[in-house]
Amino acid sequence: MEMWITQLFNGLSVSSILLLIALGLSITFGLMGVINMAHGEFIMIGSYAAYLTQNAFKELPKSMFDTYFLVALPASFLVAFAVGYLLENLLIRHLYGRPLDSLLATWGVGLVLQQIARSIFGAPNVAVNSPSWLNGGLHVMDGIDLPYKRLFILALVSVCLAAMYVYINRSHSGRRMRAVMQNREMAACLGISTRRVDGMTFAIGSGIAGVAGCALTLIGPIGPNIGTYYIVDAFMVVVLGGVGKLVGTVLGALGIGVFNTMFEWWSTASLGKVFVFLCIVAFLQWKPKGLFAVRTRQLD
Repeated sequence: MEMWITQLFNGLSVSSILLLIALGLSITFGLMGVINMAHGEFIMIGSYAAYLTQNAFKELPKSMFDTYFLVALPASFLVAFAVGYLLENLLIRHLYGRPLDSLLATWGVGLVLQQIARSIFGAPNVAVNSPSWLNGGLHVMDGIDLPYKRLFILALVSVCLAAMYVYINRSHSGRRMRAVMQNREMAACLGISTRRVDGMTFAIGSGIAGVAGCALTLIGPIGPNIGTYYIVDAFMVVVLGGVGKLVGTVLGALGIGVFNTMFEWWSTASLGKVFVFLCIVAFLQWKPKGLFAVRTRQLD
C-alpha cells in the first residue's frame, strides 16, 4: 500500500513539472502555432534568474535569505518575459505561418542562448540552495513522507494554471488573444492590434517557462542544457492534449507523468520512456488531433 501511494505521488509530481513546463508551450505552440525550439532555453533563463537572486540575497542578512525564493519566482517570470518579448519583436514576428522556418530559427536561437549561458556562468552545473522552509517532508503514515519541495511545486502549478485560465477566459486581454489566434483577419477588422497581442502572448508563454525553470532549481542543479531534458516531453504533452486546449494540456501532463512513473517502476527508466512514447503514438493514430480538438469555422 505504501509503495502504491508513493508511486502515485511521484507520478503526480512528475506530471506537475511537465504541466508547468508545457503551460508556456501550449501558448506559443498551441495557440500561436510557433514551433519554439528555444522554449527549453527560457526554462534555463528562469533557473539562472533564480540562481542570481540567491546570490544577491547572500549579501543581505542571513535572516532574509529564506525569502529569496519568493522574489526569485516573479524575477524569473519577468526576465524570461522580457527576453521572449524581445525575441518575438526581432525574429518571431517574421515567421508566422512558416512552421519549418520558425523551428529552424528558434533552434538556432536556443544554441545561441546556451552558449551565452556557458560564457557567463560556465559549463558546469551550479546549485541553488532551497530555503529552509522547504526542507523536510510531510509525514503521512509509516514509510510515507511527502517532500515539501514537491508539494510546493504542486501548489505552484495549481496557482499558475488557475491564473492562466482566468487570464485566457475571463480577462479582456485573454479574449483578444483567443480572437487573434482563432481568426487573425477578423480580429484585425474589429480593431484589435494583432501585433501587440502576438508580442504579449509569446512573452507570457516565455515567462511561464521562466517560472518552470525557477521551480526546477528545487529539484537539482542547473546548467546551460537544463531545458533540453524537458523540451521533448513538453511537446508530447501539448500534442497529446490537443493543440490550443488548456484542459488537454493538463490531462496530457497527468497521463504522461503517471504512466511514465508506473512504467519505470515496473521496468527501467529507459524502457519506461519507450513504453510511454509507444502509447502516445498509438493514441495519436486513433485521435490525431489529441484529446481535445479546437473547433472553429476557420479550421473547418
